[in-house]
Amino acid sequence: MIPAMPHDAATIPAGFRPIDMGGPFIAANGPLYGHWTGEKLQLGFRVEPRHTNPVGTCHGGMLASFCDMLLPAMTMYQGTDGRRSFLPTINLQVDYIGAAPLGAWVQGEGDVLQRTRTMVFAQALVTADGAPALRCSGIFRYRPPQDENAPRDFDPLRLRGG
Repeated sequence: MIPAMPHDAATIPAGFRPIDMGGPFIAANGPLYGHWTGEKLQLGFRVEPRHTNPVGTCHGGMLASFCDMLLPAMTMYQGTDGRRSFLPTINLQVDYIGAAPLGAWVQGEGDVLQRTRTMVFAQALVTADGAPALRCSGIFRYRPPQDENAPRDFDPLRLRGG
């Protein structure tokens, strides 16, 4: 197993904090970092050796997993009261348009395109060190918030620290 690279505040862009979401899969493949701009959720991660393919760039599966976290997570921030809700993926489309090399900061931000009573449609652009790396879109099954009594603190991802 390739060890994770240590991250300190100097390697993570200002305003990003570790997030607590995604269960054991993301815990093993993260860490992910979140930043709320006041209008949009941004998610990011630093490409570590364990995220790479044989040619030393971020594996497409890691990037697809990142998109599968980014799109539903951002929907909890845009146009809702901020309560956590599980949004199972119906469809995920990923267009790879550039590489994310080892050590790159991968960051995504997007928009909710449409909400219906039972589905959410979203899209995002993901960059690697500021250069376009992929475009993604998805359809997610809307489910009511897991906890109707959860505080509406606009922090459903439980951003940690700072």
